[in-house]
Amino acid sequence: MTNDGQRHDRLAAIVYGSETGNALDYAEEVGRLLERLHFQTIVTRIDTLEPASLAHFNCVIAVISTTGQGDLPVNARSFWKKLLRKRLPPDYLKDVKFTTFGLGDSSYPKFNWAARKFHKRLLQLGACEIYSRGEADEQHEEGSDATWVPWTADLRQQVLARYPLDADVHPISEEVLLPPKWLLSLKPNYTTLVGPPNLCNGDPGTLPPNSLPTTNGHQRTPLMGNKGLSSVTAPDSTGLLVTLEENRRLTPQSHWQEVRHLRFSCASSIEYGPGDVLTIFPENSSSDVGQFLELMSWSPHADIPIHFKRTSSVEGTDLYSFPPVNVKQHHNPLTLRKLLTYCLDIRAVPRRSFFSAVAHFTDNQTHKERLLEFTNPKYIDELYDYTTRPRRSILEVLQEFHSVKIPWQWTANVLPELRGRQFSIVSGGQKKRTSDERTNFELLVAIVKYKTVIKTLREGVCTRYLSSLPAGTAMGVSLQQGSLNIQKTDAPRPVVMIGPGTGLAPMRSLIWERYDWQSRMTNLNQVEDGAIASGSNQLGETVLFYGCRNQEADFFYREEWEMLKEKMPLKVFTAFSRDQKTKVYVQDILKQQSELVYRLLCSQNGLVYVCGSSGKMPQAVRAALVDVFRSCGDMDQDAAANYLQGMEKEGRYKQETW
Repeated sequence: MTNDGQRHDRLAAIVYGSETGNALDYAEEVGRLLERLHFQTIVTRIDTLEPASLAHFNCVIAVISTTGQGDLPVNARSFWKKLLRKRLPPDYLKDVKFTTFGLGDSSYPKFNWAARKFHKRLLQLGACEIYSRGEADEQHEEGSDATWVPWTADLRQQVLARYPLDADVHPISEEVLLPPKWLLSLKPNYTTLVGPPNLCNGDPGTLPPNSLPTTNGHQRTPLMGNKGLSSVTAPDSTGLLVTLEENRRLTPQSHWQEVRHLRFSCASSIEYGPGDVLTIFPENSSSDVGQFLELMSWSPHADIPIHFKRTSSVEGTDLYSFPPVNVKQHHNPLTLRKLLTYCLDIRAVPRRSFFSAVAHFTDNQTHKERLLEFTNPKYIDELYDYTTRPRRSILEVLQEFHSVKIPWQWTANVLPELRGRQFSIVSGGQKKRTSDERTNFELLVAIVKYKTVIKTLREGVCTRYLSSLPAGTAMGVSLQQGSLNIQKTDAPRPVVMIGPGTGLAPMRSLIWERYDWQSRMTNLNQVEDGAIASGSNQLGETVLFYGCRNQEADFFYREEWEMLKEKMPLKVFTAFSRDQKTKVYVQDILKQQSELVYRLLCSQNGLVYVCGSSGKMPQAVRAALVDVFRSCGDMDQDAAANYLQGMEKEGRYKQETW
């Protein structure tokens, strides 16, 4: 875009809607693909643009994850609401050329729903599809890349056909390292830091050889600001300062899995409900950070202040107004050690783009060739076997390819951001407040530890961080509304909850919430603010189906259930899969209690909530419910399946799995 607002001849917007960062990773990959086709690109959250501004781009590519009950991620909902305005004419987006790619999980009923409805709405408003929509399934044995890799390969060909290059201009080779939009640099008054001589201070004018794409003399014009485009700003965050009050192991030391109950308090008065999530921002261990610093030969200078500096490729534009990672105020002054501890995920499983980048930073030809093999779409199976299947981390890859020396200035452009991890809140009702009226948050956390073909123990970055966190620790977290959308008006309706393992978290929150509602209904005969419908002053039946391995090891909150059964209409049915020769799961207990389930859901118009691990469990639960409807409701298979689908449309069946 030029200063007078005229459209550049090759300008692309890659927009993403993401809850956990996966869609951002894929969007950045598309951005690099289009840059190699000589497009000026902007990669940004969907909400940072106005719908009308899409026409300023030659092409728009949206990468969208589906969250909750077929919803768009939080950072895309404002844009989506604007698209749904009734007064928009059918040709409102007639000058927009676009395609979309959806990231989903087929264990959810509304698989890739967000991308599908986003794509459909753009078409309804007159936008032109330049390439067919793509969809990835997290449940695929090779993960999302199974469809992503061939989709992007074909997208490249379609874009070249629609937007041909001049005869004397060629796509930028994969052997050329694209220039970053930000580099790390020394803070003023600091003049020495380890690194190649030609990168002594992050000067964008002294990038490594072949880093600036000038193929056949074709120079890339920097993006300029334009009146119709919003600036990219750091994501909104509802940050809270909390104190860890309790960190208690629930499972016995002899049990194979460590599960912990964590309790946090906050001085502010905060409202939240069942299904809401708390985001914890982990830290890498000092041991891992030390190994990385040694590996890159950065240890002697790990604590010298540094900062982010724009490169010349984006000077003069406000389209990129924040660095590649979110540096919090308490991390200043920033250093390499702090960056690796708090901001970058050195224990992440690397993506193809990582191998493409680090191949530029080795002089070992054997290592370079092997690293580049992992970027070749023909070897997607080999990449999966090397990275995803054994969960090999970035740190371990760099230990194997020890000749790779990443220039410190490029660190944040090569390593992925260390993102917060979301946990469903397990507290509700009276447990949302402490005795001294502070806000109380409780979490049920399974500590991730397992082994793969790599003999070294695999550990989750966040759960390892939490497992040893001492009481009294002050930390920043964020609170986000969940997708279950549980209302007080539902109090008189019966509820069937299915939550095996740590899927119990939102279920416990809801049970305590319903107990609180009952207390209000009993004492006042209605809620003071009229939130509970006056048609009934009785709490509906509350039924929990809980599954775990052993009654003695991981039957969480058993004493609470026994106490609450005496005070509210609560029934708890359990499936202990390893306490007998034949394995028993929640779906088996559902069918055993078919008459009760049918009465609550069909005769009394009840609600169902399914929470826990994605994959086979939700599908098995759905099949069990269909079987219940068929056997107790005199329905055939199709009618029973249609009844369940009808419950979904009415909002009576909701699923939150991870």
